[in-house]
This record gives sequence, C-alpha cells and structure tokens, in this order.
Amino acid sequence: QVQLVESGGGLVQAGGSLRLSCAASGSDFEINVMGWDRQAPGKQRELVAEITLSDNITNYADFVKGRFTASRDNAKNTVYLQMNSLLPEDTAVYYCLAISWGNAKVRGQGTQVTVSS
Repeated sequence: QVQLVESGGGLVQAGGSLRLSCAASGSDFEINVMGWDRQAPGKQRELVAEITLSDNITNYADFVKGRFTASRDNAKNTVYLQMNSLLPEDTAVYYCLAISWGNAKVRGQGTQVTVSS
C-alpha cells in the first residue's frame, strides 16, 4: 500500500499564495497519477488538479485554472500544488491523491487551507 503525507496548508489572506506538498511512500502500489481534491464544509468533494508521473500531463478544475499549478519531483516521490491568487472560496481541506495503473485510489489525511477575506 502507499502512504501519503501532506503539508503546507495554513491561513492566508485573499490574493495570497500557499504551496502544498505530498510525499508518497510504500510499495506494491504503482502510482500512475497523483493529484489533489478538496472538500469544504457542507459541500461535495471536488477534484482540483492531477498530474501523471510518467509524462507530466496535468489536468485542472476550471475554477483553479490559471491560479494553481501542479508539479512533481519523481526522485522524491513528491507532488506539489502551488496555489496563487487564493480566494475565500478556496477554503477547504485539501487531500492528496494517488491513483494506480489499475485505478485504485488512495487519499491522504488532508491539510486545511483557510483563505480570509
């Protein structure tokens, strides 16, 4: 199985930036895609961004395009989410995702992002 450890959440004012990190460890789980989703109180979980580890293809939700950037460091088994121009509506718990070639999905414990207006 794979373990995911997120870091980098916190409190920031609207317009500010944060960078989330997610380190993957473990074996017997060949990761194809890593990414992030989020869930705000009273709202459904929504995908934020994905990145393929083999060829660096990214996919973003429309509401973060142009503001958030996903990247990866395969040598460190780590993915990042650079979040710029943050909005109060970006406030949520952000979860790191790892998706195997067989479409099995593992989610991390989550990190809180709070954007004040």
